[in-house]
Amino acid sequence: MRYHNITKDDMLNGDGLRVVLWVAGCEHKCPGCHNPVTWDIEGGLEFDDAAKKEIFDELGKNYISGITISGGDPLHTRSRADTGALVEEIARTFPNKTIWLYTGYEWQEIKDLPFMKYVDVLVDGEFVEKFKDNTIPWRGSSNQKVIDVKKSLEIGKTVLSVK
Repeated sequence: MRYHNITKDDMLNGDGLRVVLWVAGCEHKCPGCHNPVTWDIEGGLEFDDAAKKEIFDELGKNYISGITISGGDPLHTRSRADTGALVEEIARTFPNKTIWLYTGYEWQEIKDLPFMKYVDVLVDGEFVEKFKDNTIPWRGSSNQKVIDVKKSLEIGKTVLSVK
């Protein structure tokens, strides 16, 4: 897996104060995307032990609510396994931190991924420029959904987050 940046003390990409991992690679390439520099799967830096330590050090701070994994698309077919392993390790190491994940894939396409049970909130769907809306929280266009993953998996139907 490759990444472009690790943002610290972020308040824009999920609930509370967060660390954000910006993963490289996106197969969707949505017109009007706010982050096209992250589309190239070969772009950015290799996600190595130093990058992981940086994230874990941030998550160890009591005022950090959790991590948001965005991109690009962290569920790019070439990054999916690494993203899943990272999500699972974070969930096991920091059980009181929340995990948010942004993807261009729809919930129905990815809900059965084994690591999805560790994700708290999923923002799904491609960015659609004609539905761009700067007034809605946590998403760029109104077609995207903010999903409470744990409740959705528990009851077997999509539950939108009220956050």
